[in-house]
Order: sequence, then C-alpha cells, then structure tokens
Amino acid sequence: MTRYERRPFDGWVLLGAVLVFLACLPVVRSGKVPGWERAVFHAINGLPEALYRPMWLMQLVGLLLVPLAVAVVAAILRKWRLAICLVAFIPLKLFFEKAVVKHVVERERPAASICAGNLSCGHFRHVPLEGLSFVSGHAVISFGVATLLAPYLTRRWQVVAYLLAVLNITARVYLGAHNPLDVVGGAALGVGIAAALNLVAGVPVRRRTPSLQAG
Repeated sequence: MTRYERRPFDGWVLLGAVLVFLACLPVVRSGKVPGWERAVFHAINGLPEALYRPMWLMQLVGLLLVPLAVAVVAAILRKWRLAICLVAFIPLKLFFEKAVVKHVVERERPAASICAGNLSCGHFRHVPLEGLSFVSGHAVISFGVATLLAPYLTRRWQVVAYLLAVLNITARVYLGAHNPLDVVGGAALGVGIAAALNLVAGVPVRRRTPSLQAG
C-alpha cells in the first residue's frame, strides 16, 4: 500500500507562495501598471501573430474544468487523495479569487490599465477588455494543478506540468487578457492553495531504490 506523509517541504512552498503574493500587492493595489511591467507586457504581447493558435490552446490549461477532468483521471487510477484535493481546489480557488482578492485589489485589464482604451497600443486577441484583472484565474488553476500533481509525478513529468503552467500564463499576457503581475500573483495563489492541500492530505512517499554496494 502507498504510504503518505506531510512534508515540511510543502510548508516552505506555501510560505514562498505567500511571500510572492504579498510582494505583488503594493504594486497592484494602486491600480497602476509601472513602466517595467508595461515593458514586459509589450514584449510578450508583441510576439508574432504566428503564435496565436498555440497560445490560444495553451490558455485552455487554465480552464475551471481542468481540475475536475484531472480529478476524474486520478479517481480512475485510485489516487483518491489527489482526486479529493483537485475537487476541493475549485471552491477554494473561487473563494480566494472572488471573495477575497478582488475585494482588496481593483486593477483593470491591460486594455484599460495600460492602454487607457486606446486598443492600438497593444494586441487584444479575442479577450475581455474590461473588468478586474488581478489575479488571473487561469494562472491560479494551471499552477495549482501542477503543484497538486507534482508529488505523484516523476521529475520529467513534473517539468512538463510546470512548463504547461508557464506557457499558460505567458499565453494570457500574449493574448492581452492580463498584466504580468496578474499572472504572477495568480500563480502564487494557485501554488499556495495547492501546497496547503498537500499539507493537509499528505503526499505519497517516494520509494527509494537501494544503492548497490561494492564488494
């Protein structure tokens, strides 16, 4: 039978996520976008149009149905703790994003906060132009799911999971839906929620292959 443990590592991950999130707050609470963040936005948002289709696909990694779909697969594989954590992640994500963060931070989407309604200053590729932008819900989901999955994956697949999450948040900036700190803050929130769930539920203990001894 698989053994589970509560790792101190997940506590450190939770602490790191909280610190990153708190570091974003002084900037985003003003509602303004500083020059360096504008430069990052334009650098990503201005990438070639040829990337539109792959970037549009990458944003799907952050849809709300993704944790549910992965939870179904986990249940089929009898990874019950993982399945429960993935399902629990959804209401926690909605609570912190909608009921907490967006009542504390009122920051508009790039079309307003960077371009002030002048859509010629950026590329807005079939995304909402109005509404609150911090945090990115897509970023919360993509990084949260990757963090929940990581203890169950080999190193190679962990890299794949987080690479998909990075591509997801890059896509949201490329499409013009979010400012850079919106996705960074969302990623931190997702990692924090997932790390807390891993701490509560425990994660599988990895089996160590005994080393061969000479002689």
